[in-house]
This record gives sequence, C-alpha cells and structure tokens, in this order.
Amino acid sequence: MTAIRKTDSTAKNGGNYKGESLQGRVALVTGGSQGIGRAIAIRLAGLGVSVAICGRDKKALDSASAELKKSTGRVWAQTADVSRAADVSELVSRTESELGAISILVNNAGIGLFGPIQEKSETDWEQVLDTNLKSVFLVSRAVVPSMIQQGAGDIVNIGSLAGKNTFAGGGIYCASKWGLRGLSGCMAEDLRGYGIRVSLISPGSVATAFGRGAKDPAKALVAEDVAETVAAVLTQRRQSFLSEIDMRPLRK
Repeated sequence: MTAIRKTDSTAKNGGNYKGESLQGRVALVTGGSQGIGRAIAIRLAGLGVSVAICGRDKKALDSASAELKKSTGRVWAQTADVSRAADVSELVSRTESELGAISILVNNAGIGLFGPIQEKSETDWEQVLDTNLKSVFLVSRAVVPSMIQQGAGDIVNIGSLAGKNTFAGGGIYCASKWGLRGLSGCMAEDLRGYGIRVSLISPGSVATAFGRGAKDPAKALVAEDVAETVAAVLTQRRQSFLSEIDMRPLRK
C-alpha cells in the first residue's frame, strides 16, 4: 500500500508554505497519452509520482511512456477504453499490481463532437457521454475502495468551461461537462469523510489537437497550464481542498 506523505506546511513561526509531498505516490491519468493528459502525467512524474497512463492509441501511449521514463522509472502504460467496465477493471488491477495502490486519479479522458443537436445521432450522444461522463463514474468507482482503505486520496476531474456555459453546436459536449460538474460535486461530498478530496478543473480554450480553433498560445491556455493547476490542487495541505477551479487564457 502506498502511503500519502506529508511535509511540514509552515515553519515554527509561520514561515514559508511547503505544501504536500507527492513523492512515492501512485497516479492513474486517463487519456494520458497526448494533450492535457500527457502534460499532467509528465508533471506528476517530475514530482516523484509513479504514473500509469491509458488511452486507445498504442503508438501515442508508447511515445508518452518513453518520455515519462525520463523523469521516473516507475511507469505503466495500458491500452484501454475507459467507457467499458471490463477495461477499467483490468486497468486498475494491472496498475496496482505494477505500481502499487492508486492514491491519485486524474479523470482526463474526453472527446468532443460538435454541431446542431438536430444533426447529431444517438451514436454521437452515446460516444460523448460515455467517454466524458460515464468513464469518470466507472474509473472512480473502481479506484475509490482502495483510497478508502488507505484513508486518503485525490481525484481530479478535468472538466471544461462548457460545463457552465453554452454555445451553438455544443449541445452534446456541454451536456457531458455539465453532468461532470454535478457528479464531481456529489463525489466530493460522498468522499470527504474518508479523507478523499475531489476537485474539478475547468479550462477554457486549450491549444491542443482537441481544442476548437485554439491555435494561438497567446490567446489560449496550453496543456502545461492545466498540468500546473493539477499539481497545485494535489499539493494543498491535507486539511483543505480546492473543489472547483475555472481556468481562462489571459488574452481574448
């Protein structure tokens, strides 16, 4: 079982804040082979975390795994569809077998299909909702029992400002992210008594392959911005947690 380690948060006379140490912890980052997920995994590895990543593209997973191994020798990469319960069960089991008990879960896997609702199909609806919302339920459900046993843990859900705003053509995507916001809030209340912190990070436009027209870094967030925010959430002292964070680019 992986212990959650702490550092002294202040010096004797109210000195510098040091935050929570992540050294030696085990994290699972879904959708960790590219974009935001990859940046998060790399940031956590740099903080001494053993990192497991999953995705559906083996080539991208292999590339991300090789990069992660430059920061930490303890990496696990597995192809998985996190919208399928059987894949999730195997993913969690293999991760814990290879790295140890998961104490950090970053639910990052997500897709977007855009267009007027009358032009979208039932398959479109199921694909987006299963990936963006159902997967969070499935993976969290699989990981939480171990966190309860450890007496602590962190779950970070990567949402979107589309979870509180609407725009033309965003019906299915917004529905998934509004749902994620509700699920995250309820999970936080369900789990805080067990010492498990649940946070929702909602970025605006991010300059990744997924981003809708967010190609100018001067007018968009980059994946590393989100990764830094995840690190800030995880290094909060244990008596507090950041429940919701909205992220916006400085320039419009």
